[in-house]
Amino acid sequence: MSNQTVIPAMTSSGQPVLILKEGTQESRGKEAQKNNFTAAELVADIIKTSLGPRGMDKMLVDSLGDVTVTNDGATILKEIDVQHPAAKMMVEISKAVDNEVGDGTTSTVVFAGALLEKAQELIDKEVHPTIIIDGYMKAARKTVEILNKIAVKVDPKDTEVLRRIAKTTLNTKMVTKDSNYLIPLVVDAVSKVVDKVNGNYKVDIDNVKVEKKPGGSVVDTQLISGVVVDKEVVHAGMPRKVVNAKIALLNAPLEIEKTEFDEKINITDPTQMKGFLDEEARILKEMVTKIKAIGATVVLCQKGIDDVAQHYLAKEGILAVRRIKMSDMDKLARATGGRVVTGVEDLTASDLGDAALVEERKIEEDKWVFIEGCKNPRAVTLLVRGGGQRIVDEAERSIHDAIMTVKDTIERPLVVAGGGAAEMEIVTQLKKWAATLEGRVQLAALKFVDALESLPLTLAENAGLNVIDISSELESEHENGKIWAGIDVMNGKIADMYKLNIIEPSSVKEEVIKAATEAASMIIKIDNTISSSKPSAGGRGGAGGEAPPPSD
Repeated sequence: MSNQTVIPAMTSSGQPVLILKEGTQESRGKEAQKNNFTAAELVADIIKTSLGPRGMDKMLVDSLGDVTVTNDGATILKEIDVQHPAAKMMVEISKAVDNEVGDGTTSTVVFAGALLEKAQELIDKEVHPTIIIDGYMKAARKTVEILNKIAVKVDPKDTEVLRRIAKTTLNTKMVTKDSNYLIPLVVDAVSKVVDKVNGNYKVDIDNVKVEKKPGGSVVDTQLISGVVVDKEVVHAGMPRKVVNAKIALLNAPLEIEKTEFDEKINITDPTQMKGFLDEEARILKEMVTKIKAIGATVVLCQKGIDDVAQHYLAKEGILAVRRIKMSDMDKLARATGGRVVTGVEDLTASDLGDAALVEERKIEEDKWVFIEGCKNPRAVTLLVRGGGQRIVDEAERSIHDAIMTVKDTIERPLVVAGGGAAEMEIVTQLKKWAATLEGRVQLAALKFVDALESLPLTLAENAGLNVIDISSELESEHENGKIWAGIDVMNGKIADMYKLNIIEPSSVKEEVIKAATEAASMIIKIDNTISSSKPSAGGRGGAGGEAPPPSD
């Protein structure tokens, strides 16, 4: 039932009571549920064909005409302008999964869509939404339990395992043909920024800076043991290259700072003016002299550098860069071993960082400064190249996902086989578990199993395989105890995915299950959608958000 204006209510005298303001739309009961389910399922259908190594790409054109070509679920949903509130919830879970584990965004949305599709079948059979949610939650908990049981523990420092993880991720991306070149770069980059905290490994991926620049090809991508700063050297008279650099990191301007209150200087003759300017120059020269005295050959400054200071720095042969982002300053400190200092007067030789080379290079149209060859850098840079802007953008997204899955494995070293193997093993065990449940909850748990099975079947469908044959063969293999039997989409057959080195972090699978189940449960529980009408342009809160002027 759908009302355009009000929830019907009457007083004892027959006077209608207006609860919702005029123009508000409301849908209730099964109609509201069906609308929400349909909207969320449509979002899942949009990205369903992008799942797996044989998945298709999407071309997205925004309102300004900018084009994005990608098969990354989170990017697709971020770029499309979704209006329906239930569809927006699907976009939110893809963002959350992307932020948490960095991969599995497409799987999460496809699985959530399948859960809603199966829930609709139960609602049509008069199964109450609360019972469906109960069944789904129990099945999700059991799924995580099975997942942890079948997961294989690996050594987080085993480079070979990390490379297999990165390869599995990159093989589902557009850059798959260049994956053998990118894999060592990704693993090396993440390995350099690993920290040990209370006996556990932690990775802050903010310390892996990914810079992109069109030009060359993807195999021109390079890992820099240091930081690339997208700024140029400030003065033409400065060196463009410094070997075995001693780097001063400044968080203060090399300028005469203005006072915090208004000041006025009365100058009555030219000599006073000259004296005033000479004093400014002397202060700036002293700053440069101090920097030179402690042995610095490079100055990297977060704030501005005065023209006079630039002149003196150039005379001393010191390379300087200004207006560097704060986030880059933090990375520079971790990379070079230096300390960011808030004033020149506090600068000492022990605060200086080290780098084998600081050099300004021209990349396409821009000049960037490379700080590289740092000893044991705690921050590194991946400079991504590619034949065009779209290719570079997609390569950056792919590398981000690979960095995240490697990070996930280092922080929680449990892996499972890909290609739908883990899902099918869970499905096989869940069916036996669901048989022990009673009543309608069992129906919901079995629908959860069907929804989970849709993930490997979607992989097969996207690879152009016969879904019915693949499904029955997979079931048979898992019934016979082959827990890593999955779909080898490249060769179009069932194979042992673990032996093929197709492995994924179990933390990604776990996040997919939890996020999709929670989102689907939230949508299933909604039985009333009330959407307010937009205020008219002339009324209060209309154009400009201002109230109309009071009448006289």
